[in-house]
Amino acid sequence: MSASNDSFSKTIIVAVGLCLFCSLVVSGAAVMLKDDQQANKAADVQRSILIAAKLVKPDEQTDFTKLFNEKVEAKVIELSTGKEASQFEAASFNQRQAAKDPATSEKLAKKEDPASIKRKSKFAKVYLVKNGDKIESIVLPIHGYGLFSTLYGFIALEADTRTVAGIRFYEHGETPGLGAEIENPQWVAKWPGKVVLSKTYEPSLELVKTGAQDTNEVDALSGASYTSTGVENLVNYWLGNKGFGPFLAKVRGGQHGV
Repeated sequence: MSASNDSFSKTIIVAVGLCLFCSLVVSGAAVMLKDDQQANKAADVQRSILIAAKLVKPDEQTDFTKLFNEKVEAKVIELSTGKEASQFEAASFNQRQAAKDPATSEKLAKKEDPASIKRKSKFAKVYLVKNGDKIESIVLPIHGYGLFSTLYGFIALEADTRTVAGIRFYEHGETPGLGAEIENPQWVAKWPGKVVLSKTYEPSLELVKTGAQDTNEVDALSGASYTSTGVENLVNYWLGNKGFGPFLAKVRGGQHGV
């Protein structure tokens, strides 16, 4: 009986030890995988910024982080004033997380929320593409609701702050072949050169079904009127006074968001 009990106890000890070992292995793998996922996500964001700014082509393979660090200066700004928010480190600032924190965000009334974002961070990260001290373009994060999902992207403006250099939507859940065509290179190619702020710097983008003719017009997505309206609303919102308007005014004034 004693030998049997000893054998049973050893079996239990081995089983528990094996479970603990496996648990540690799985936990360690999960941590490493999470780190890899975060690094990949950060690299994808940098790639999207570079594509929006026309620094790389969508199918181009290069060291995106190296190019980003060489050409792009990131700053965190206070949206209401356009001034740099020096209390935040640009490298670690997360606008989505800030939008969830009551201390760094504000709830939007429906009449003030054409982009249907519901809650907005009071701060945002902006990206200045520079050649020495000269700004070549400004890349701004934009988001808002389409038909089925929130669309996340970047719009790049020329140094005049009115003319589109490029646009890139990198995350959404719209219908393939319809709203998801916001990723179609042929549609994206219609944006550069469009003037999305009026001469008085009011948002003026229109997505039209009948074929874009004016400089502020872009062709709407075929069969995706809700997504097209969402894109128009979110771009105009973020370029307006409740979005990046105060910051863009400082750029025009030579203050570069500081």
